[in-house]
Amino acid sequence: MKLTELKNNFHKELEGAQDNKALEFLRVKYLGRKGVVADLLNELKNMSAEERREAGNKINSFKKEIEEAFEIKRAEIEVLGEGGQAKDWFDVTVPGVKHPKGHFHPRTIVMRQAESIFQSMGFSVADGPELETDWYNFEALNIPKEHPARDMQDTFYVANPAGGSDLVMRTQTSPVQVRFMEKNNPPLRIIAPGKVFRREATDASHDYQFYQVEGLMVDRHISVANFKAIIAEFFKRFYGDKVDVRLRPSYFPFTEPSFEIDISCVICNQKGCSVCQQRGWTEAGGAGMVNQIVFENAGYSRNEWQGFAFGFGFERLVMMKYKIDDIRLLNSGDMRFLKQF
Repeated sequence: MKLTELKNNFHKELEGAQDNKALEFLRVKYLGRKGVVADLLNELKNMSAEERREAGNKINSFKKEIEEAFEIKRAEIEVLGEGGQAKDWFDVTVPGVKHPKGHFHPRTIVMRQAESIFQSMGFSVADGPELETDWYNFEALNIPKEHPARDMQDTFYVANPAGGSDLVMRTQTSPVQVRFMEKNNPPLRIIAPGKVFRREATDASHDYQFYQVEGLMVDRHISVANFKAIIAEFFKRFYGDKVDVRLRPSYFPFTEPSFEIDISCVICNQKGCSVCQQRGWTEAGGAGMVNQIVFENAGYSRNEWQGFAFGFGFERLVMMKYKIDDIRLLNSGDMRFLKQF
């Protein structure tokens, strides 16, 4: 039987189908494992390569035409009802179908909670571009070209179509602090949450894009004691329990002195577990007193102001709060994972 004749027969039979039972019968007849389309495809093995190519395209087109026609007919039966008669009544007592509720990503939940805590302590939320100039991302932060600290951050460089300064995908949200200081006079308190990018190999604890929150407080008489009090209060409110904080000496070009922030492990309560590597402490981020060179680059007078800056990753907070052991789950888009929050 020719393909044109098969098409005519199909549409004639489909037109006569008035209910779902008849529609299913036709579907099996034409698209089933032993149906018309399957027989046509089986005949291809007896053809030459050129004939097989041409015939195969026509059969696939016929199959697609059948599938689309079925969808249209199925919708028609749903609207008109079986037998082709329009439904003229509706049972208003039938319970409605509840639509599934949406929910926030765990990172968003943590971000909003962190912002709320800092805002309650007088901090404002600042924002800035993800595509930055080399000046704001490095040089304004006391990391000039050829500075060894640039080796600590594998950077995505972007060609500048205008031919001006080099462009980079920001490696931290610290540029937001410089931009804010250029337009605002002290005293000030801000946090700068946002996405950052680094050329890193992806594994269970690292990703090439992630979120950070950085903070800055500037006034005439700010000390490390002010910082420790604020960060300890933040973690206490965030985890809902007493959290010990300790500072370890470190190095960052934009702060002097600099230190790493450790918090007591909230998973094992300092008893030792796999998350804290049996140490009872986990690294939360970096901080320090703002280098006066950074103040000068932002337009402030040297030694007139003091301030502290800090930064930590949202993903680390999320993973500790919800006991997630693989950072890649946060960007996977897997609904089985996301529906748990």
